[in-house]
Amino acid sequence: MKFKNVWFRNFRNLKDQNIDVSSKQVFLIGENGQGKTNFLEALYFLCYGNSFRTRNLRDVMRHGCNSFLIGGQFQDISGCERTIQLRFDDGKKSMLLDNHEIKDRKEVIYNIPCIIFSYDDINLVRGEPEFRRNFFDQTLSMYDPLYLDDLRHYKAILKQRNAAIKNGLGSVLDAYDQMLALYGLRIQKARSEACSVFNLIFPDFYSGIAQDQRQISISYRPSWNGLETEDQIAACLHENSEMDMRMLFTTSGIHRDRFVISDQNGLFQNSGSTGQMRLASLVLRTAQASFFRKKTGKDPVMLIDDVMLELDSGRRGAFLKQLGSFSQAFFTFLVDEKYFSGQTLEDSKRFSVEDGILKQEDKA
Repeated sequence: MKFKNVWFRNFRNLKDQNIDVSSKQVFLIGENGQGKTNFLEALYFLCYGNSFRTRNLRDVMRHGCNSFLIGGQFQDISGCERTIQLRFDDGKKSMLLDNHEIKDRKEVIYNIPCIIFSYDDINLVRGEPEFRRNFFDQTLSMYDPLYLDDLRHYKAILKQRNAAIKNGLGSVLDAYDQMLALYGLRIQKARSEACSVFNLIFPDFYSGIAQDQRQISISYRPSWNGLETEDQIAACLHENSEMDMRMLFTTSGIHRDRFVISDQNGLFQNSGSTGQMRLASLVLRTAQASFFRKKTGKDPVMLIDDVMLELDSGRRGAFLKQLGSFSQAFFTFLVDEKYFSGQTLEDSKRFSVEDGILKQEDKA
């Protein structure tokens, strides 16, 4: 899997260009605010059909425009050469894969599985539980379309159940409970198994880079803890229905699950420094890549956005070693940042990024 060319029109501050990115490693060098992250966002759009920065597509249009276009030529997971385009015009998003309209975003995400390392990943450690749930849901959805289907069904039924609660229709809740139990139990089992695998990867990765004595781990705390059958879960939902009617939402379920990161001192977000939490979030992404490889035997595309800036040379080297293999990687760096200690890197391209213009330079 790798991108060969990427083009864009009216996208954020990027000038309209068609960029050859056919190397295995692509380096984007520039000061802050010049367009490096915007370029990675364009790639992420082509991988997932949405942004890792905003849910409002109007935010990404160049000022004064009412549409934008992103396109790319790529080699998919099976080695086929393909073309993908995403257009947003007059409030409507559309995607074309090999000139055929995509009806379901699921048709996109298995073509170029990618992992984004971003500055905001610190929320995976110190943010609300939703960030960690979404992280594990994305991890599982990257390779398992059945998990994604279960998640979609669960969310749709949950929305309907909550609407019934708000409309005072308590008599119909039992019909939703059995369906929530069906999909929710499968999701709960998949999350539990994923967390167990992560605990075989994440602690060693963290200690190898941090070089401290913290005994860090992740625990999964399901809302339906101890419930192992659909009937048990449906009964739990029924028992909670009076409280749900008072609270005006469904108070138990996989949408209330928690993933907790701890060390020997307790919650890591309470005991760790900002630097340690940022490092832990970086390691979570490397563990996500390792998990994907274990499940698929494939290497993902990596989008690595300025996250090594706060690492000293020793930790940076350890991170790059644990990053593992990839089908293609895009790195952003500041000007004059010593990103790979002066190594000559084969199969690479280097671009300077200034005022939204990418200009290819000599090999990195």
